[in-house]
Amino acid sequence: MGLNASLSMAKQSLEIFGTGIQVAGQNISNAGTPGYIREEMVLNPSDPYRQGALVLGTGVEISGIQQQIDLFLETRIHSANTESSTISERNLIYKQLESEIRELSEGDLSSGLNDFLSTLNNVVTQPSSIPDREFVVTEAEKFAAEIRSLRLRINELRDTQSINVENLVTEANELIDTIVDLNPKISKLEASGLLQSDAGALRNQRYTALNRLSELVPIRYRERNDGAIDVFTGSDYLVLAGTSQKLTLKTDTDRGVVVHDVLLSQTNSNISRTGGELKGIIEGRDDILGSFVDQLDSYTSNLIFEFNKIHASGQGTAGFDQLTSASNVLDPTVSLNSSQTGLAFQPRHGSFQIKVTNKTTGQTNTTTINVDLDSIGVDTTLNSLSADIGGVANLSSSVSTDGLITISASSDYEFQFANDTSNTLATIGINTLFTGNDSNDIQINSVVKQNQQFLATGQGGGPSDGSNAVLMAAFADNPIESLGNITLDSFYEKVISNVAQASASEEALSEGALAFRESLLGQREQFSGVSIDEETINVLTYQRAYQAAARLVSTIDELFTILLNI
Repeated sequence: MGLNASLSMAKQSLEIFGTGIQVAGQNISNAGTPGYIREEMVLNPSDPYRQGALVLGTGVEISGIQQQIDLFLETRIHSANTESSTISERNLIYKQLESEIRELSEGDLSSGLNDFLSTLNNVVTQPSSIPDREFVVTEAEKFAAEIRSLRLRINELRDTQSINVENLVTEANELIDTIVDLNPKISKLEASGLLQSDAGALRNQRYTALNRLSELVPIRYRERNDGAIDVFTGSDYLVLAGTSQKLTLKTDTDRGVVVHDVLLSQTNSNISRTGGELKGIIEGRDDILGSFVDQLDSYTSNLIFEFNKIHASGQGTAGFDQLTSASNVLDPTVSLNSSQTGLAFQPRHGSFQIKVTNKTTGQTNTTTINVDLDSIGVDTTLNSLSADIGGVANLSSSVSTDGLITISASSDYEFQFANDTSNTLATIGINTLFTGNDSNDIQINSVVKQNQQFLATGQGGGPSDGSNAVLMAAFADNPIESLGNITLDSFYEKVISNVAQASASEEALSEGALAFRESLLGQREQFSGVSIDEETINVLTYQRAYQAAARLVSTIDELFTILLNI
């Protein structure tokens, strides 16, 4: 048995050391492959046997080809991927928002408001100047367009994020399919007992898929005895015992933009905000960009209502022959301050004046229209307001089916408005400069746009009266109650400052999360990465061992020859 056993050991050694060279070659060839995990041939002494009084060894055997991977470290990397991806997406969206705001550059809202109001200063001293009045209207229209443009750009950013959500859901489902496809292949290959490293290559593909999936949503996985893995997100499964569930989209509308939430196809769990890039994008879309839209709407609605309150109590250089309100009232039979009217702004208990002038004689009669909104008795409705206006001499009034009030003067008469303490005119859009409710639809009243004479620069003092223009020019200095008694400029400055501070904070968090993730990847590279020097040494070692085993075979062959010749 001696020479035969030795020959068997030598033959087995040749196979093993050849496999060792193959494993080292596999590592060297994949030294530059992203995510590759170094493989190692695991050797153990073969079981010995007894021959008489002696216990003899039987050489070496391969236990398997093992990947050098720290599973605990992989779990930490997955968590770091999730956290870093969330913050990075939020940071990117903050940067995009800052770019679209364009503060301190041409086209920013602060400059737009100041440019518009500065044109009113010219009208103060020359209220009858047609070019100056037209310039005011032009700048007002430009400013309204800048607000709408900013809102449109933010909406487009939000649309882009929804498209990104769609793409990430598609990618996540492809990764889940990849894992489901690789599981049985790995199980089958490793169950065959072949001394190959092919399962390691498949495992690399699976680890790469897991790594990318962890950047999209938070995951954890558990390896079963057959080498397949189950993958979970939170308390729900993504891959479990050969089955899987996909990510699906739930579509809705938010602030005028189509948005998607992400659900699981079987459990219907909402995983939109659990973590990863999906969470970062959805938070950026709805919380960061959506919050800015809310603040922009607040800025715009206060601009519209508060400025219109001043304008509506003023008078232009000409009176109206006919005028139709700009804001629809859904139900003209309910109190004007009821939510059922559908009005964006609310009037209050008070009154306003209508001045009816005979164009021939120049005689003006002033009538006070009371707006009863004290919740005592019968409150004013659009229908009753129309009736009161229609009761004024030489005026008629009607309400259309779509909730608009139209006021008409008799032939050779005209009318104007003054001293509105009820805010009714600004609420329903009579004698206003701006129309619309928020940043999505702010416009210039077509009545003023078509005829600059209706720009309300005075308060009844004739063509040279610029007293109302003085009030409008000083609009930016007026504290606004609904904004916490700060000015419109101060409110917007606060919004921009908050965006800048939040962006800086998010950038710092992103850098910290990225640095932590990189440190973990560095540890992974040290443990699982390929060292060319180390693998070269392994190749040389296995080469020398192979040469020695071959020499052993040659020696045994010579001994057999001697035996045969005896």
